[in-house]
Amino acid sequence: MKNFDCVIIGGGMVGATCALSLANLGLSVAIVEQHQPKGFDKAQPLDLRVSAISLASEHLLTQVAAWPQLLRWRLCPYKRLGVWEHSYSYTEFKAVDIKQSHLGHIIENRLIQLSLWQQIRKHQAITSFCPASLSDFSSSENEVNVTLVNNETSAQIKIKTKTLIAADGANSQVRKLANIGITGWDYQQSAMLIHVETQTKQQDITWQQFCETGPVALLPLPGKSDLGGYASLVWYHQKAEIKRLSALSNELLQVEILQNFPQRLGKIKVIDKGAFPLKRRHANTYQQGQVLLLGDAAHTINPMAGQGVNLGFKDVKALQTVISTAIANGECWSQPNVLARYESMRRKDNLLMMSTMDALYASFSHPSPAVKLLRNIGISVANKVPFLKNKALAYACGV
Repeated sequence: MKNFDCVIIGGGMVGATCALSLANLGLSVAIVEQHQPKGFDKAQPLDLRVSAISLASEHLLTQVAAWPQLLRWRLCPYKRLGVWEHSYSYTEFKAVDIKQSHLGHIIENRLIQLSLWQQIRKHQAITSFCPASLSDFSSSENEVNVTLVNNETSAQIKIKTKTLIAADGANSQVRKLANIGITGWDYQQSAMLIHVETQTKQQDITWQQFCETGPVALLPLPGKSDLGGYASLVWYHQKAEIKRLSALSNELLQVEILQNFPQRLGKIKVIDKGAFPLKRRHANTYQQGQVLLLGDAAHTINPMAGQGVNLGFKDVKALQTVISTAIANGECWSQPNVLARYESMRRKDNLLMMSTMDALYASFSHPSPAVKLLRNIGISVANKVPFLKNKALAYACGV
């Protein structure tokens, strides 16, 4: 039976980054994932699932050597963020105002995972079990016994680890087996992702307009199209309306977009579309003995500000810091009292971001004219107080 310092269940963006971060500390790491990311070809169409990667996340991806490959593939930097409900309350956040060259990059999730896995395959301290799934685990005083299943042969694989790390998403199997409860709710809305060709060439701004039915947003995408450029549109609405929109042909959806999105969108052509429900989840604890939860296994957030995966990357950085500090101080890093420092570092910050997004969401969905006036005044005031605006921007970017 193989023994590891850490076993990570889930090899997506957060899990793969965690594997590299901990292996770089000299720990032996196993990573368990059901599917290998497919290879990249520049002729492939852009994937629907994209993320707005913050400056802090970029630094972490650079640290684990995944960033250079992403630069060689495709991504789209953005330097400005525009937010408004009505034109008089328009507020723009700029990278130059916080002394940065950009605010972040829009990147396909699959490419981030693929670049990370390229590094995983080269790392001598990481053993990958893929395609494989978690079957069960049991904890003793100093170790966790893990049972995996090979997804191709159905054979069982038994391994041991000092620490079991859940990075297996919002429906985490680890969290369920550990009997860690969650709090949360359904926002009773869905978000629709729509890839379009745009009349405007590749842009350096991402923007969001708040409407009574939910926000509409644009994320710039890399590449040149026959029309001009590409973008990802995000449309928040009631579930029934998103279901109706999803059933439309691309041509009819295009008409609906032009009727409901701001005029600044310009001429477009719909390429692809998809939708998902909006839910909030927060684990009652991030730790149970030698079992830890990271990323969506610990928390899912309203995607309105694009902070989801960036919070997961912050989790990874915090865990890396806790373990490296313990090693440097001569402590036994895998002891539960040491691992507890990870939750101490992350829970309040995650809860603050989740609560802030919920407050904004509730405010902008409130139909009261008085509330609408107050929120537009608030945006206008924020625009006239550069210090506060730039502090908020720097915090969101992680700098």
